[in-house]
Amino acid sequence: MNAMRNTVQLIGNVGNDPEIKNFDGGKKVANLTIATNDSYKNDKGEKVEQTEWHKVVAWGKTAEIIEKFVTKGLQIAIEGKLTHRSYDDKNGEKRYITEVVVNDLLLLGK
Repeated sequence: MNAMRNTVQLIGNVGNDPEIKNFDGGKKVANLTIATNDSYKNDKGEKVEQTEWHKVVAWGKTAEIIEKFVTKGLQIAIEGKLTHRSYDDKNGEKRYITEVVVNDLLLLGK
């Protein structure tokens, strides 16, 4: 059961062209968003569509693949872990971010 702890699997569409950053020593990170869609019928029998947006971060070789092949609108599947972090913005206010750190990536197409 330990293998199932903190595992996130998502299939969705990339919401923006990935932002790639290069660090000293050749380390690379890719930041992007993925939209997942769900639909259900409400009490009146009407179809309701719901879109959720997810922040996604990938490092190293996965970031390199994203840089070469992933663009806005592409459907991808990811597996990773959910992380939380905080930072102080330019006004000194604490901001919180929840994101998925990618372990595996599958390019599905448009």
